[in-house]
Amino acid sequence: MAEARQAARQQDHYSTLPSIRTTMPIRAIIFDLLTALLDSWTLWDKAANNDSAQGYKWRRRYLELTFGCGAYRSYEDLVRAAASDVGLSETAPNFLLEKWDDLQPWPEVKETLDRLKAKGYALGVVSNCSVELGRRALQRCETSPKTFDAFITAEEVGFYKPHPDTYRSILSALNVRPGEAIFVAGSSGDVVGAAAVGMQVVWHNRIGLPALPGSAPLVEARSLDVALKALE
Repeated sequence: MAEARQAARQQDHYSTLPSIRTTMPIRAIIFDLLTALLDSWTLWDKAANNDSAQGYKWRRRYLELTFGCGAYRSYEDLVRAAASDVGLSETAPNFLLEKWDDLQPWPEVKETLDRLKAKGYALGVVSNCSVELGRRALQRCETSPKTFDAFITAEEVGFYKPHPDTYRSILSALNVRPGEAIFVAGSSGDVVGAAAVGMQVVWHNRIGLPALPGSAPLVEARSLDVALKALE
């Protein structure tokens, strides 16, 4: 897994990208937080005793739990349950939560956000996270208190993505219709979920995750600035 992730980082960006064309003017860009904007993979791997294969299994199990749990359950509880399910001791989730403020944005994130903001786009974030951890993570991406116009967590909505209410809540907070927003996904589940409510989707697939059936983003790229090149 570590070799695959390294190869993904070294792979050249796609040389040709389709234009992002919509029937309505794009007014807002909405982001996933923990994968599209933040490199949460590195911290999860560290928490799993620097074992990237075990960290991947833990993260995958966590995604299975969030995608399948229906109504919101404590994010922290699901992180702990996922660790237990893949054979990790309590020290792994304890480390992750204690070091949460060590999360780092991908290198190009802040500059890309500033460029989008300067072009007049409203910026929003919707995260499968608790309110407390979500707001702390969001601060790692901000370049000013006004970087983001709206932020919604699964805890506030009462459901985890890809439940449609999560996406509808951020659209409502930004006062835009689905056709007026581009969603920047960090996972294939987000690609399918955001598209289901009518948004066009760009996939920042940093580490080369496999696509789910029905996943058809407008653009898929290994870097956020490349994924959003047509909007800049």
